[in-house]
Amino acid sequence: MLSKKTKYGIKALTFLARQKDNSPVQIAEIAKSETISIKFLESILLLLRHSGFLGAKKGKGGGYYLIKDPKDINMAHVYRILEGPIALLPCASHNFYERCVDCSDEATCAVRKLMIEVRDNTLKILESNTLADIAF
Repeated sequence: MLSKKTKYGIKALTFLARQKDNSPVQIAEIAKSETISIKFLESILLLLRHSGFLGAKKGKGGGYYLIKDPKDINMAHVYRILEGPIALLPCASHNFYERCVDCSDEATCAVRKLMIEVRDNTLKILESNTLADIAF
């Protein structure tokens, strides 16, 4: 299941992408609009800022804003930043591969075969969508 962190991160990015002039938006405004706890949202936006998606302005008129065009923000990248591996099992992961301790033969493992197919299809969907695709 998708974590609340990832769900709320995508909602916040979508909210920011829909801003007409890309001016900074206060956390409280995003939180109220998207029904997200301010404290939780702060940690998510900080992670997205450190990952290169957002900028922040302090003081009056401050807040968070996108530093990349929404068409240049790939949803697979966002997912990996917020959620971690796309694969549901470590043995099916491209970037976080680990052999399963209880597996005697990966080549014939039915669970691994199925999870690789799930990973490939999920990855295809995420990689073919940008923030612009889902926000507008």
